[in-house]
Amino acid sequence: MDAADRLSTALTAALPSQRLQAAMSAGTHPRDEFVRVLLERCAIEPDLNVRETLTWALMRHPAAVTVPLLVAETRSGTAQARSQALHTLSKIGDPAGWEAITPEVLNDSDETVARTAWRVATVLVPEGRETELAALLVPHLGHGERDAKMSLSRSLVTLGDHAATLLDEIVENGSADARLHAMTTVLLRESPEDGYEAALFDAELRLLLADAAAGEVGEPDHSE
Repeated sequence: MDAADRLSTALTAALPSQRLQAAMSAGTHPRDEFVRVLLERCAIEPDLNVRETLTWALMRHPAAVTVPLLVAETRSGTAQARSQALHTLSKIGDPAGWEAITPEVLNDSDETVARTAWRVATVLVPEGRETELAALLVPHLGHGERDAKMSLSRSLVTLGDHAATLLDEIVENGSADARLHAMTTVLLRESPEDGYEAALFDAELRLLLADAAAGEVGEPDHSE
């Protein structure tokens, strides 16, 4: 049994603490042949702390070895494999990781994967392509559960001015849900310290008042 086989066996130990120790050892004494073993475990490891240690161990290996394999893993049929690979690419921060950010991954049917992809995309986006990325993200406004909406807002806030025009346009002309989400994002960018819930509440009030004012302007005058 070679070192990679021993690592693979150790990562299947019953106790999370034992698996964590195996991952730590792989990062402390990195070998190129460990990378595939670590990736395989990332796809199925149930314990969050162990997954984070697996990511750390992968970070300890050369990016030239890990990044191409991580990019390939983002095309996996297993949602956890895709999500963990994207997360690890963001931690490594190598520009070559941008190859993983495709329309398919940004629109992943698994909400956790999509949320991870949005966040990672803002970390890895090459200079000059921020507006392009914002255009791929804004169609998601108004969709998904609360956590997805919060994640998308944070990603668009990170893109700053590159997303501003698109957000303003949706506030003016989008569907009701998209308008509310876009306005929330605009307000979150203006006052990030207030938090998402406060921005959402303020956005609801502002849109309510704006729509009421628009209705009054549009009503015909029957006084004559």
